[in-house]
Amino acid sequence: MKADLNSEKVSLIQWLAAVNDQDIIDRLIAIREQDSSVDVKGISSTERKSIEKGIAQAQNGRLNPNSKAKEIYGKWL
Repeated sequence: MKADLNSEKVSLIQWLAAVNDQDIIDRLIAIREQDSSVDVKGISSTERKSIEKGIAQAQNGRLNPNSKAKEIYGKWL
């Protein structure tokens, strides 16, 4: 399977080298930036989206103090 993956990578590189459409390049750059925004391996896309949502909430000041978290989740701690 590793050989198949490497073959696909080479095929994509060759295709990308021939692309002249700026829109495609921009979309690929966006995918690369999105993929590298969370440097955690082995998480699902659902988990990644949840993390990104939490980061956005924190950046917008929508945070709860630790005491609130203890109140909500204390019975499991």
